[in-house]
Amino acid sequence: MTMTKPAPLTISITKAAADHVRAFTNAAGMAHSNLRVAVKGGGCSGLTYDLEMVEGPGDNDKTIVDNGIELYIDKKSYVFLAGTVLDYSGGLNGKGFVFNNPNAKTTCGCGTSFSV
Repeated sequence: MTMTKPAPLTISITKAAADHVRAFTNAAGMAHSNLRVAVKGGGCSGLTYDLEMVEGPGDNDKTIVDNGIELYIDKKSYVFLAGTVLDYSGGLNGKGFVFNNPNAKTTCGCGTSFSV
């Protein structure tokens, strides 16, 4: 019997994604590079990712610091995001944030919607 390795109980952000968060927050005149990452119902696969630049964490947010960025994740979303790596792609197929989520069983073509 083959056992699969469980997803790490953290969320990380790549240097490329962190650089883009800093660029966005600087352009918005925000003093700190903070990002709330959430999962909401909707999208073509049932759940969708949500990113928001924020000043600080909410009352129920878990804080993770990676590559100089503070990520805030509410407890409900954290269950779906544990092990996720947030990346940024500037390739020919389009620019944007990419969620590499080991919990997603299916994803849509646009990459912003998933199911577990």
